[in-house]
Amino acid sequence: MQTCFIVQKIMSNIVRLIIACVFFGAAVALCAFGFWGWGILVLILGGMLLLTYFFNENMIIAQFYLRKEKAEKAEEWLLKISDYGKYLHKGQYGYYNLLLGLIESRKAPLKSEKYFKKSLALGMRMSHNTALAKLSLAGIAMAKRNKREAQQYLQEAAKDDKNKLLAEQIKMMKSQMAQMDKQQVVRGGFRPQF
Repeated sequence: MQTCFIVQKIMSNIVRLIIACVFFGAAVALCAFGFWGWGILVLILGGMLLLTYFFNENMIIAQFYLRKEKAEKAEEWLLKISDYGKYLHKGQYGYYNLLLGLIESRKAPLKSEKYFKKSLALGMRMSHNTALAKLSLAGIAMAKRNKREAQQYLQEAAKDDKNKLLAEQIKMMKSQMAQMDKQQVVRGGFRPQF
């Protein structure tokens, strides 16, 4: 297990791709010479290595720990990716920053804003992840008492949440904004007269 971590730290994404191609070539050669069993085994190993090119194992494990509410473990796995430009496929840059933002939001919510904005700038393929980043930014804007920005992010999050996975959270945040309006009216001088 320790050897796997050492190999992963050394191996950049380009090296993974080259090694996967070598494995596929070896699998074809083994099958051509009649060693079907070994050829299939090497083909499966090459396929697994090619999958780690597109889906980094550290990010998958970090997502698992986030779902289990173990943010410290998730952060530990994410921090093993020292240079995401070197170790991740370009399509994962946004997701990496989203995960960092989710972890940071548990410790210091206002400091996580930069990660969410960077994840949106880098782009994510799945619309519900974009909606999650915008919903988080709406929450940060509400914490800063910036109602206009919070409403804008909430509207964008509702548009991006096509499968209605975050509908409950969006509804709850809208009700919190309404509560915020009522508190401002009471504090702003519109007191009931007796």
